[in-house]
Amino acid sequence: MSTGGKRPSGNRNKKGPIKGTGGHGRKALEGKGPTPKAKDRHWAKDRRRQAAAGSKPEQRRTAPRQRSSQLNDVELVTGRNSALEALRAEIPATTVYVAAQLEVDDRIREIIQIAAKRNIPMLEVTRQELDRMVPFDAVHQGIALKVPAYEYADPVELLQTTISQAKTPLFVALDGITDPRNLGAIVRSVAAFGGHGVIVPQRRAAGMTASAWKTSAGAAARLPVALAGNLTNTVKAFKDAGVFVVGLDGDGDVSLPDLTLATSPLLIVVGSEGKGLSRLVAENCDAIVSIPIDSATESLNAGIAASVTMYEVAKLRAAAASTD
Repeated sequence: MSTGGKRPSGNRNKKGPIKGTGGHGRKALEGKGPTPKAKDRHWAKDRRRQAAAGSKPEQRRTAPRQRSSQLNDVELVTGRNSALEALRAEIPATTVYVAAQLEVDDRIREIIQIAAKRNIPMLEVTRQELDRMVPFDAVHQGIALKVPAYEYADPVELLQTTISQAKTPLFVALDGITDPRNLGAIVRSVAAFGGHGVIVPQRRAAGMTASAWKTSAGAAARLPVALAGNLTNTVKAFKDAGVFVVGLDGDGDVSLPDLTLATSPLLIVVGSEGKGLSRLVAENCDAIVSIPIDSATESLNAGIAASVTMYEVAKLRAAAASTD
């Protein structure tokens, strides 16, 4: 039976008709307009200028801070054994960093005693702070020493000071020694046998790091180390001042016990184990000296070679002084 009314529409919305946006999205559909001309793109000019200057455009996101073993040109000696040995060797540490709630053992107790005796400040930091201070590959064990950058002497000024004190100059220069432990051992030997200083090149050579300080067993606090901007020029300056220069090499023409120049003003140049003396330095030597060793031994460590040479020179000088 008919109801007499219209059938309901199947797509009728119960909530009423859907309203339109009223054109609110029309602007977004239009885009940003034409590309500005090159002369109007000031940001492009800035980037080109930075690229020409060799710099990169400023980044919005900053790179994460890198951990380092240096704080304002200082070094950190890390680990309980290393820190204790450094203090025993009288390295001029300026601060002792100790992690909070550190488990104290005999080494830590001695570190505290030495620091108190030498009036070295001790600062307690969190373990996380200490982690950020030291290199990634360093194990600090809750302790670190801050060691200031070494103050190098000038080689020519050091020579003039030695001459003004009526002393017969005896110096050792290092040509290509890159291991700071060798440098520390050589400093110790030069101090032990009456030398007046050690000279290191500014580039491609070991410097007076915390490791070198420690190996020198405190000798670096008594013996000056000079920094040469150019080792060859320094060698020439020493020769002009009347100093004889001898280089150490396994194929030297002069055997060390026969070194007649030992009693003269002397600069001994020690080369690296791998390459030996550099060509320019060898050409400016007055003599190339070899250390007699057993034929089964290929060569000596640079630190040992310098020690043997210093001992022999000191012995020859003492013998000459006794006959005068």
